[in-house]
Amino acid sequence: MLRFAPPRRLRLTGVLAGLAAVAIVAVGIATRAASDIHVEAWTEANALPTVRVINLERSQKASDLVLPGNVAAFENAPIYARVSGYLKHWYTEIGTPVKKGQVLADIDTPDLDQQFEQAEGQLGTAVANERLAAVTAQRYLALKAQNAIALELVDQQVSAWDADKAATRAARANLRYLQAEESFKRLVAPFDGTVTSRGTDIGQLVTVGSPSAPPLFTVSDESKVRIYVSVPQDYSERVRPGLGATFTVPEYPGRVFAGTLVASASAVNTQSGTVLMQLQAPNADHALKAGDYAQIRFEVPADANAIRLPSSTLIFNEAGTAVATVDAGNRVVVKPVTILRDYGNSVEIGGGLSWHDRVIDSPPDSIRQGDSVRLAPVSRQTGS
Repeated sequence: MLRFAPPRRLRLTGVLAGLAAVAIVAVGIATRAASDIHVEAWTEANALPTVRVINLERSQKASDLVLPGNVAAFENAPIYARVSGYLKHWYTEIGTPVKKGQVLADIDTPDLDQQFEQAEGQLGTAVANERLAAVTAQRYLALKAQNAIALELVDQQVSAWDADKAATRAARANLRYLQAEESFKRLVAPFDGTVTSRGTDIGQLVTVGSPSAPPLFTVSDESKVRIYVSVPQDYSERVRPGLGATFTVPEYPGRVFAGTLVASASAVNTQSGTVLMQLQAPNADHALKAGDYAQIRFEVPADANAIRLPSSTLIFNEAGTAVATVDAGNRVVVKPVTILRDYGNSVEIGGGLSWHDRVIDSPPDSIRQGDSVRLAPVSRQTGS
């Protein structure tokens, strides 16, 4: 039986067609695989959250600290009586400028006056007794030199003379004391200033030693003023004597006064957590008054070691306050932080971060430790 043998060219054509079909199938498979890989890579890439990080820098900008304060006179002296009696006259009303030593009032003290006269008489008696004792003792000593008197009598007379001299010194000291008390019948201004209170009137009984009695007068020197302010403990290290400040008072809206911090109590009040500090300010025009409420503004120097972040970087969770950072492999690292000061739109971090950290701004709620992220263009945080 004869078999049909296809021509040689036809067989070659069939082989080529088969190879082409195989090639087409192979290219299709490869193309689909490449497409699948591309889709997978695209899907994976787009599944990564895009975050914006902040590169930290040290802030050179000082921050404003505004605190309430109280104005006090530079010197303030409540004046009480040192002697009891009745007010005889007063010479100065409130608001009166006075000079040092100027008489404010007179006190009538009849009891003290009698004691003073009695003391003068006692001193005269003591001086007379001393003189008589001195003359007698000198006579006895002259007789002793002639061996004409008993030594015992001489010793007795010399001792009597010594006793009279001591009595004279005591009487003189008592008189000086009463003279000093007499001087307190006149109330005088202790320094140049203004009478800011008068708590007595003519005929009023003035008593000494009453703890509840108001002062008869108060004299204040308001040519300069002191302003007392309680500074929070967090700022007490940076708010130091020598720092300048400005302040305002309600009765002069728009007017700004200048002062200088001169003293610190250097102790923290355990109840308020603040340190009492004192400013001084000139007051030549007497615009400022003792007792004024003042709003004080300090320009606090920047803390060279503190990191300041936008409040939008913070994460609040059950563990406390934290921020999310990105490591070298673009993975999330959540770091707990301590907030030193809250400025509203920004906070000052006291610990938990280093200067090379890349902090995520406005981290998504779903972000977790170890998540891979994609970085958006970097913005710079100056800490202002």
